[in-house]
Order: sequence, then structure tokens, then C-alpha cells
Amino acid sequence: MSRPVVPPAQQPKKRSTVVVGGATIISFVVLLYVVELFDQLGGHQLDRNGIRPQKTDGLWGIVFAPLLHANWAHLAANTGPALVLGFLVTLAGLSRFLWATAIVWIVGGFGTWLIGNVGSPCGETDHIGASGLIFGWLTFLLVFGFFTRSGWQIVIGIVVLFLYGGVLWGAVPVLNVCGGVSWQGHLCGGIAGVLAAYLLSSPERKARERRRALPT
Repeated sequence: MSRPVVPPAQQPKKRSTVVVGGATIISFVVLLYVVELFDQLGGHQLDRNGIRPQKTDGLWGIVFAPLLHANWAHLAANTGPALVLGFLVTLAGLSRFLWATAIVWIVGGFGTWLIGNVGSPCGETDHIGASGLIFGWLTFLLVFGFFTRSGWQIVIGIVVLFLYGGVLWGAVPVLNVCGGVSWQGHLCGGIAGVLAAYLLSSPERKARERRRALPT
């Protein structure tokens, strides 16, 4: 008895890195707008949950600060860089994007908690905004290609330096300024981005070491 041949079920095509990365970063930015909407409706009560340096309860701000913004203009200023730089980081792989984001978020936030009052005559400060995270993504992109020796990642780093290199001045310490731009958050985020790039380039660096160790 013959049986009809049933073709094997086709495996769903793997979604491209570009599509997944784009959807991921757009979703994150949409979340920022949703949070800001709730903050506006609540009379900016959420903004009190930023990073308050060297205060025990201010440690919770490490978790919440990148999601909070002072107003719509503050959020709008961060939207473009977040979309572009965040998307470019996803091209290194979604797993690396998530780890890089976590490292910048936590290490950069903790650094801001440690030095956030340096140079400020305000006394206690409250650091909010995604700019520290954006600075971390920026520095990650600038150095990741050199750690991995990846040609296309180096090209991305050069393009990013050309387009956004000027904003690195925002991480330069400014003394005797009350309020305004958090150079402390920018600086700590940038340092954390370099750390993330170094840690997440470990597979490529170890592979190079193994190749060097092979007898010639």
C-alpha cells in the first residue's frame, strides 16, 4: 500500500538580526515614553526615584533612573541617540546587547551613586535620564571592534565617533554647577561601556590567544 509523501514541516526562518534589534530598541524607547506619560499624569512623582548619591535609599535609583526623564524635552533629546546607538549595539548580537545594557545600567548607575555629588554646590542631587546608558552604548561601539578585531565593528565605531563623538564632552567634569546635565552619569556610563566591551569581547580575545599559542 502506498502512502502519500508528506513534505517535512518547514522550519520557520530565523528572524534577521536587524529586525530583532530594531524591534528591541523601539520597544525600549516606547517604554520610556509610557513611563514619562505616567510621570506627567502623576505630577512628576516618579522623578523622585532617581539616583541620589551616597544615600542608602538612593540606591534604588540605579534601577529606575534610566527610565525617568525630567520632561518631554529631556526625553526627546535622548530619543534619537537611544534609537541609533542602541540599535547599533544590537547588531553585535541580542545577547551581547542585553549584557552590555545590564553592565552599563548597573555599573554606570553605581558609579553615579558614588560620585554624583562631586563638584555640585546643590547638596543632595537626583540623577535621572537615559543619557548615562546612551553614553555607555556610545563608548561600547567605539571600542568593541578593536577588542574583537572585527572589521565591520571597527567601521561602526569610526562612523559613531564621527557622528556622535562631540557629545563625549558631556562627560567632562564641570565644577560649581547646580542642576542641569549630569556629567557624573555620562562619565560613569561611558566607563561602564568600555568595561562591557572588554568583557563581552572575551570569546574573540581568547580565540586570538589560542591561535598565537599554536606552534608555527
